[in-house]
Amino acid sequence: MASPTKKILLLGSGFVAGPCAEHLARNPANTLTVACRTLSSASAFCAALPRATPLVLDVAAEDTTALEVAVAAHDLVISLVPYVYHAAVVQAAIKGKTHVVTTSYISPALRALDGAARTAGIVVLNEAGLDPGIDHLYAVKVIDAVHAKGGKVKQFHLHCGALPAPECAENPLGYKFSWSPRGGLLALLNSASFLANGTVTNIAGADLMASAQGITIPPFAPALEAFPNRDSVPFREFYRIPEADTVVRGTLRYAGFPAFMAALVKLGWLAADVKEWLVDGLTWREATQRACGASASDEEALVARIQEVCAFPSDAESERIISGMRWMGLFSAEKLLVRNGTLLDTLCARLEVLMKYQPGERDLVLLQQKFVVEWADGKQETITTTLEEYGTPGGHSAMARTVGLPCGIATQLVLDGIAPFNTPGVHAPYSKEFCDPIRKKLEKEGLGLTERVV
Repeated sequence: MASPTKKILLLGSGFVAGPCAEHLARNPANTLTVACRTLSSASAFCAALPRATPLVLDVAAEDTTALEVAVAAHDLVISLVPYVYHAAVVQAAIKGKTHVVTTSYISPALRALDGAARTAGIVVLNEAGLDPGIDHLYAVKVIDAVHAKGGKVKQFHLHCGALPAPECAENPLGYKFSWSPRGGLLALLNSASFLANGTVTNIAGADLMASAQGITIPPFAPALEAFPNRDSVPFREFYRIPEADTVVRGTLRYAGFPAFMAALVKLGWLAADVKEWLVDGLTWREATQRACGASASDEEALVARIQEVCAFPSDAESERIISGMRWMGLFSAEKLLVRNGTLLDTLCARLEVLMKYQPGERDLVLLQQKFVVEWADGKQETITTTLEEYGTPGGHSAMARTVGLPCGIATQLVLDGIAPFNTPGVHAPYSKEFCDPIRKKLEKEGLGLTERVV
C-alpha cells in the first residue's frame, strides 16, 4: 500500500537548500513547494527536482496572509530564511496546524510559542543543521557514554568554521562566502558569553574579533584562530553536564582574519545604520574618509587615520591589514554603489564579488569538539570528535551538505511521525532520543565525525 502523500513547503532556495530538497525528493511520497521572492529563483531550483512546484512568496511582507495560506496548505514547512522571520513562520504554522523545521537556534521569540505549538499539536524542530545541529548529535553521544561509565565531563569545547579549502584561501582575509555575506558579517558583531574555569566571561559584540585566540585542530595543519560563538553558558544545562567548569562554543577562521575584521569594525565599515551622506557617486576613498574621520580622502591621510584608530601591534601587521584594505578597494577613486543606505550592506555588495568561490574551487567545513573527562579513579582523558568535510567543485559546497542534509533527515523523521519527532512543541536535538536517529542516518550518508582519545 502506497504511503500517503506528504506536502512540504520549503521557504528559501539559497546556499544550503539543495541537499535538503534532494534528500526529501528520494521519498516518492513527498511533494515539494519551493517558495522564493522571485519566480525565476524558485523555478530554477525546482527544475532538477521531481514533484517540485515553484511559488512566489515574500516572508518579509507586512501582510502575512499569503504566508499563512501557503503554510496551511502543507503538512510541514522548512524555514531556511533568515532567523528573524522564523517566529512569523511558526505563528502561521500554529494557525494552519503545520509542522516546522529550521536550522537556527531557538530564539526567545520561538521559545515563547512553545505552549501555542503544543496546543496546535505541531512539532517545531530547530537547530537541525551543522552548528547548531551536527554538533549536538555528537556532544550528546559522547557525554551520555562518559556518564554511563561513571565519568564526568569537566570541560567542553566546540569549534566550527565554514572556510575556503586551504588552496583557495588566497585573498588577504583567507575567507570566502559559502552563505549569506550579510549574515556572515553580522555574526562577527554578536555579543558572546562562555564559562571558563567556573567563571562566566561576557564579550561585547564590538570586542568579539579582538577576543580571538590561536587554536590547533589536529590533524588539520594550517594556522587557525577562534572566537566565542554567542552564549555558550546554557549548554551546560542543555547537555546535562552540571559538573563542567568550562563550556566554550567558538567559530574558526584562518589566522589573521579576526584582526582584519576588528580593524573594519573600528573604522565603521560594519555599521548597519543608514548614513544620510552615503549616496551613489561617492568614491570608496571618500566613504572611507567619512567612516573613519580622516582629514582627507587621499591614501596617505586615510592610512594615517587608520593607523591611529586601529593602533596595530606591529609594522608588519599594519602593512598586512592596510594592504588588504587596498585590495578591497577602500582607498580607490572608483565610485561605489550604495546598498540599503548602510556601510555594511555596501561593503557586502563589494565582498560578494571579491570573495566568491570561483569555478573549480571548494570550501571546507571544519568542526571539532573536545571533552576533558575525569573518570571515577581520578584519571583524566581528552576525547575529540572531528569533521573535516570538503565541498565538491561543480557540486554541493561542504556548507550546503553539512547544513542541508541533517535538515532533510530531521524533516523526514518528523513527517514519518517517529517518536519523539511526533511530540508537539518547540524542540532542539539535545537528547539521545532526538540525536541518535538523525546521527545514524547522517553517518550512512558519510557525514559522521571521527572520535579519538588524545
